[in-house]
Amino acid sequence: MAKAPVQRMSQLMAKTLRDDPADAEVLSHKLLVRAGYVRRTAAGLWSWLPLGKKVLANVERVVREEMDAIGAQEVLLPALLPREPYDATGRWDEYGPELFRLQDRKGGDYLLGPTHEEIFTLMVKDQASSYKDLPVILYQIQSKFRDEARPRAGILRGREFLMKDSYSFDIEDEGLAKSYALHRQAYQRVFERLGLDYRICAATAGAMGGSKSEEFLAPAEAGEDTFADCPNCDFAANTEAVAHELKPVDAAGVPAAEDIPTPDTPTIESLAASLGVEASATLKNLLVKVDGEIVAVGVPGDREVDMDKVEAHFAPAVVEMVTEADFIARPDLVRGYVGPQGLDKVKYIADPRVAPGTAWITGANRADTHAKNVVAGRDFEADEYVDVVVVREGDPCPRCGTGLRLDRAIEIGHIFQLGRKYADALKLDVLGQNGKPVRVTMGSYGIGVSRAVAALAEQTADDKGLCWPAEVAPADVHVVAAGKALQTELALDVSEKLSAAGLRVLVDDRAGVSPGVKFTDSELIGVPRILVAGRRAAEGVVELKDRRTGEREELTVDEAITRLTA
Repeated sequence: MAKAPVQRMSQLMAKTLRDDPADAEVLSHKLLVRAGYVRRTAAGLWSWLPLGKKVLANVERVVREEMDAIGAQEVLLPALLPREPYDATGRWDEYGPELFRLQDRKGGDYLLGPTHEEIFTLMVKDQASSYKDLPVILYQIQSKFRDEARPRAGILRGREFLMKDSYSFDIEDEGLAKSYALHRQAYQRVFERLGLDYRICAATAGAMGGSKSEEFLAPAEAGEDTFADCPNCDFAANTEAVAHELKPVDAAGVPAAEDIPTPDTPTIESLAASLGVEASATLKNLLVKVDGEIVAVGVPGDREVDMDKVEAHFAPAVVEMVTEADFIARPDLVRGYVGPQGLDKVKYIADPRVAPGTAWITGANRADTHAKNVVAGRDFEADEYVDVVVVREGDPCPRCGTGLRLDRAIEIGHIFQLGRKYADALKLDVLGQNGKPVRVTMGSYGIGVSRAVAALAEQTADDKGLCWPAEVAPADVHVVAAGKALQTELALDVSEKLSAAGLRVLVDDRAGVSPGVKFTDSELIGVPRILVAGRRAAEGVVELKDRRTGEREELTVDEAITRLTA
């Protein structure tokens, strides 16, 4: 077994901190900075110090091993990319302000890659000419860039981040399904090896497009995603992908629609209070603009519109709220009193809860006036039914009807069956078995490598500090010399023996640092096993501590080495 060099803390480029950074909001941000793993360079930009780089490299190694195991081939593409391929797919404009755009000295347009679908497609177009060249899976582990408006949460949401992105290329849809399944299984192995608690959740494809999409989410308080899962069946989905079933009802006994005076009731709350009804009896109509065209979105009055769902449905179109100027330009749209009946030149999107046959109190399209007994499918027609409400705890599971649970999570992976969106845009064809051109179908698969480090910190840390799983820890054992010369001598001797046995060793040999500080730092840094050369060093006895459980045991040096190398 190859000898791993001992890392002495007396020489380590890292300083631990007693206090949390002033700008830190989440646990991983606080601990990774305090333990000397990362340092902020600028808003959303982070430098990895030696300990952090070791953890990051270990995550990379696990990802690389599992990608290689499914036959994927590693490449490395530039991060600085030309505009033209992204123009061809429309993403130069669709990506919006989060895309880093720049020009060279000659005025040529470039971007810093957020993902590389276009460039991988062109690589395969250059290299593959026949069905015999496919299927193929290519991947890279590379820095990506996103111009976040509000970078936050340390390395969880930065403007530069490390990502594994892979792409599959197949002749047939059946081949794409197989490549997708291979990635799904590989991701499960990756996250299990890393020691992450995760859920596989149905997701929306959004601007990426494609027929199927799933997210790998790590439950954590710091998560920016919300997912729903069912305690009774195996349903789990990002809340953006939870869809209510459309169930028409019989409206035969509902009287004709009738306008009623409702002065000074422009909100659902004021309307419900004025009429003495529940908000759920009213119909809320939200006006948005989709690429400049006004669209009405109808939901029950007691529910909120999930704008992420609306944006995902209309992607890649730009969705924005209507303004005062829009109301002035359209006097037929009365703020606070809009109803779907009689709307002119406005597309109406209804939530499935506004099913045909349901009756509502809604705006009458006149100031200070509403209408009651307005029935969907009788008094108005929805142009399209789309689930657009914010999912609530207890909403029925789409699969079995049991009340759903909601939890926060960090997105650590995402897989897509893209289909032929990018191949169509960039004309990726190969000759089929019959000698005729065949359009290639693609999959896209991402793992947030640097984000996985933060997710691990969030999930595994305790009140003392970080607590890394063995697979990703910066060392196998943290040897602590309690302070005296004899203890330091023993600690260094044990460290060399452990290193010779193939273990990665971090030894705290700092002079002039109190034992208390060293013990505190060993818990903050979070190596899984801590070996202390302390009060019984003269007898050749050391203390072995399990960082996670806190269990301690006194052993002779030989016993400790045997235990640690077993």
